[in-house]
Amino acid sequence: MATGLKAGVAKRFLEWAPKLAAKPLALVPFAVKSQLIRQMLQQVLAEQEKDGELEFLAGRQVAIQISDLQLEFLVSYDRGWHISPFEASAAEVCFRAPSQELLLVVAGKEDPDTLFFQRRLSIEGDTELGLEVKNLLLSVEFDALPAPVRVSVQKLAITLQQLQQLAAGPEATPVH
Repeated sequence: MATGLKAGVAKRFLEWAPKLAAKPLALVPFAVKSQLIRQMLQQVLAEQEKDGELEFLAGRQVAIQISDLQLEFLVSYDRGWHISPFEASAAEVCFRAPSQELLLVVAGKEDPDTLFFQRRLSIEGDTELGLEVKNLLLSVEFDALPAPVRVSVQKLAITLQQLQQLAAGPEATPVH
């Protein structure tokens, strides 16, 4: 009985947490969100920028849709990051996934190819550009991220996996 109750609470939390986070996020002006995204990309991809690995993005538009947070935007690079409001017709490739799946990818707990084949990550549009972007993101060394970001992402991912395990019930295999 207690296990069933815990599983039910975990399922509800996994369902409702992104919905609760989406509400205040919707109140944040796009200019603020775009500045934060730009700063994050500058920091996370600084090594790739220095090595000239971002040139394939020049003049290209990549759409990002974090479905459960209703967060969507376009990213382009031309000697600096440019973030603009989502416009489907402008995107050459679109990456779409729920926040939980993206968190697990960033933390190295899930493989984006696996998520794609399980239909938990959608990549639509220019396949070649999509593969280049995916490979670029996989080239980021998780250990190179700033310690507060790395530790936060790691702890969130572990907590998420534990909640998913609990929600799946006792017959599921343990998370390591």
